[in-house]
Amino acid sequence: METLNEKVLRVFGDVAVDKKLARLEIVSRLPRFIAEYLISKYYRSDSTSWIDKLAKVVEEYYPDPRDKDKVLSRVKREGKITLIDEYKVVVNLKRNMYLLHVPNLQIYDALVSESVVERYERILSGLWGIGVLEYRPELVEAMLTRGYDKLSFTPLILVEFEPFQVYSIDVKAFIEGRRAFTTQEWIDLLVKSIGLNPSMYSERQKLLLLTRLVPLIEGNVNLMELGPRATGKTYLYRNVSYYTRIYAGGTISAARLFYDARLRILGDIGTRDAVIFDEIARLKFTNPDEVVAKLKDYMVDGFFERSQLKRAHSDCSLVFIGNIELSSEGILGSIIDYLPSFMKDTAFLDRIHGLLPGWELPKILRSDIHLAQGYALAADYLSEILHRMRAHSFEALVEQHVEFIGNYTIRDERAIKKLLSGMMKLIFPHGEFDNRELKGIVSIPVELRQNMVNILSELAPHEFPRGILDVQVIG
Repeated sequence: METLNEKVLRVFGDVAVDKKLARLEIVSRLPRFIAEYLISKYYRSDSTSWIDKLAKVVEEYYPDPRDKDKVLSRVKREGKITLIDEYKVVVNLKRNMYLLHVPNLQIYDALVSESVVERYERILSGLWGIGVLEYRPELVEAMLTRGYDKLSFTPLILVEFEPFQVYSIDVKAFIEGRRAFTTQEWIDLLVKSIGLNPSMYSERQKLLLLTRLVPLIEGNVNLMELGPRATGKTYLYRNVSYYTRIYAGGTISAARLFYDARLRILGDIGTRDAVIFDEIARLKFTNPDEVVAKLKDYMVDGFFERSQLKRAHSDCSLVFIGNIELSSEGILGSIIDYLPSFMKDTAFLDRIHGLLPGWELPKILRSDIHLAQGYALAADYLSEILHRMRAHSFEALVEQHVEFIGNYTIRDERAIKKLLSGMMKLIFPHGEFDNRELKGIVSIPVELRQNMVNILSELAPHEFPRGILDVQVIG
């Protein structure tokens, strides 16, 4: 019989990658979706020299941020340099110019050729790629004649750019490829594609792992996950999608999240597929009342406004991740004890669609046991598929095949529909399944929402009496 590896290669060919290769030390500093892109580009099964070529590319084009001054000295001496980075362009209307962010060099005021922006418009929200930066000191003199001072910008200009992300994505081919796999094979393939070894997880744990992808494939999903450290919570969002923004503790402003009135640019919620609030116990806001109020408004229907920006809409999902302590008997203390003060507000919690029980997932400790081996979908390809599939809605399928039973509020029903729609897109992108398969999937979204109902009831039992949610598969 055909093995899963053989089937993956036959069906997906060039967008399949050997996951073991992505753990090579030479690409360990790169996000997984970039590492796998480069491996796919340089890998040749009949040659061993590809590793040397890849190592040279990473060493030369992706320097350590601590070597910033060495890189700048080199570009000053040679006149140009080629770098791998997540380039981002912002529009400065006051100066009538584009400004380029080069994160690896900690430069936020370089220049960019307008032809690059016109050709790759997505660079306005951040785009990984390989770029050629030229040192152009004569631009200083030119800018001085236009009224700018010498400190208005860094005289580096991005003149050439090749994005890493795959543009020629055929979603129909992905959906058609699903038909070649059984449901179990497909679930294992997705688990391998996010870099984990499916044989180390139970069937339930695999579904919990895939639930982490729901905010990436379904718009306006609000998900919370609590679990011990080293279970891969943050790793997935950092390495599987380049459409995310992660806040790991620290202080966050409304300008960064929603809209910067000074620069007149949208924040991360307006430009990303998902914003992840990591280590929620350490989160702080510059103006807590404003940020929390705007988050609560946004979590209802995806609309927000701030300053001159009137009622903008986004389908950005929000993910709240926190660490908890476990004992041999389960969670130490109450879940509520691990929440920051702003999340102990029942109005806020009710807007979160589900709580993922990350405490049920094992720790990822050994690469040879817990990480994926063999062929699966390349992370950059999967990232783009998840992004494109957000435009597809499966809620009609949910309504057609699922009947809600129990003490449901409108928010309970909406939460389960959103979560289940995302799960069905992931596991049944072709829209085909039998009732038995659907029953195995639908229990997870119901349980996640039930977890939220239980927390709300614990916080305010009179306002949120504890009810039991259930569904019945029909049709």
